[in-house]
Amino acid sequence: MTGTDTARTGDPERGTLDKAAGENFPVAPFFLPRAWRTDLMAVYGFARLVDDIGDGDLAPGGADARLLGVSAEAAEDRLVLLDAFEADLRRVFDATPRHPLLRRLQPTVRRHALTPEPFLGLIAANRQDQLVRRYETYDDLLAYCELSANPVGRLVLAVTGTSTPERIRRSDAICTALQIVEHLQDVTEDLGRDRIYLPAQDMKRFHVREADLATATAGASVRALVAYEAQRARDLLNEGAPLVGSVHGRLRLLLAGFVAGGRAAVRAIAAAEYDVLPGPPKPGKLQLLREAGVTLRGER
Repeated sequence: MTGTDTARTGDPERGTLDKAAGENFPVAPFFLPRAWRTDLMAVYGFARLVDDIGDGDLAPGGADARLLGVSAEAAEDRLVLLDAFEADLRRVFDATPRHPLLRRLQPTVRRHALTPEPFLGLIAANRQDQLVRRYETYDDLLAYCELSANPVGRLVLAVTGTSTPERIRRSDAICTALQIVEHLQDVTEDLGRDRIYLPAQDMKRFHVREADLATATAGASVRALVAYEAQRARDLLNEGAPLVGSVHGRLRLLLAGFVAGGRAAVRAIAAAEYDVLPGPPKPGKLQLLREAGVTLRGER
């Protein structure tokens, strides 16, 4: 997930939830029933906070660490923080969690009989980010997305009571695509964290070196590589798009928003001629609306 760069407030709960406005996809739009919005924001708060821990983007001052019972010294170690966060997550299922975002999540978990597995997957992805900074093959990257992205879509289906094996399969394709698009938008930011999510095999195929990703603007080889990965994301979005037509009402609008957000982001990358190095290409609202209409009509 990609949040805004707006400084977080002294309220760690509010500061995390406020990042929803900067995502590539709608988190809990106004047209959903209030109960769904409440539950989706609770899930979002968990996912956003665990990403912030993994990326070292927690608010200054150490409020989140204190809430998790981690000392200021130990809070410098992200793996320690992730361990403490996992321990607090487990309290969601059998006790009272310490962090307010996890206390917010507890009623949602109980209301929908959610299991720990998707939440643990998101924590595992952020642990992996501390240990694995390069991916050799596309299959390796897909395995990472299985932890870092797909649990979110599965939770949306669970919260809305619409999970089936086929819908989960389509949802996984959409979520993996959104993760790949985010990686393409954030090549420069990720490199600054010594992470590269472009498969090494593909970099070799397109004669791209790591140094080529550190330039102010992309050369022809980098653009060709980004175009190749963007097409993979587009294909995954097309594979997942029938999920939208399998549901009805306001949920259909929400899921169309997810697909449209990914498609619009891919179009923005293409409009930038696949030069993602100066900064993340972002779609405008008009493009998002157009893509939502295309998705709702079942077009590509």
